[in-house]
Amino acid sequence: MPHLTLILGGARSGKSSYAQNLALETGGASVLYVATAEALDSEMRTRIAAHQADRPVGWRTLETPRQVGSRITAVSGNAKVVLVDCMTLLVSNVAVVHGETPDACRAEQEAVAEVDALLDAWRQSKSSLWIVVSNEVGLGLVPPTPLGRVYRDVLGRVNQRLAAVADEVLFLVAGLPMKVK
Repeated sequence: MPHLTLILGGARSGKSSYAQNLALETGGASVLYVATAEALDSEMRTRIAAHQADRPVGWRTLETPRQVGSRITAVSGNAKVVLVDCMTLLVSNVAVVHGETPDACRAEQEAVAEVDALLDAWRQSKSSLWIVVSNEVGLGLVPPTPLGRVYRDVLGRVNQRLAAVADEVLFLVAGLPMKVK
């Protein structure tokens, strides 16, 4: 199995930049970059364009908001590194389809199914390194809406599931990594 590094942190903590540098150091041009964002509005389209511009030339990109594991398996080929950015948006893609008052159990089941499929793809992968990026959203206030609370809870459990099997877990603060595991 490839080495699995989970990179956690808050918004704008430097997670993606750190992950890209790690992928570049390890894989050079042999990187599969898996983007989970959906361009649902102009602000998100701008963010996606900025992330695309930051990626090194030669990296293959897979843009997939759902069914990430099976799609990685289908296209990863001989990439030395698989970089998934990010679980935060993948969980959002699953939770938001349930509306403002989501069914917490169903949202969690769907998120766990996505994570399990991702971990199956990791276990079967011939790559040497997998890097998974996710936000740590449980350090702030309790969200005021049902959707916010379900999202925070589900993402927290997804992060725990990934951290349990990861070889390495880093927490990014102001662009600086702290080793957790």
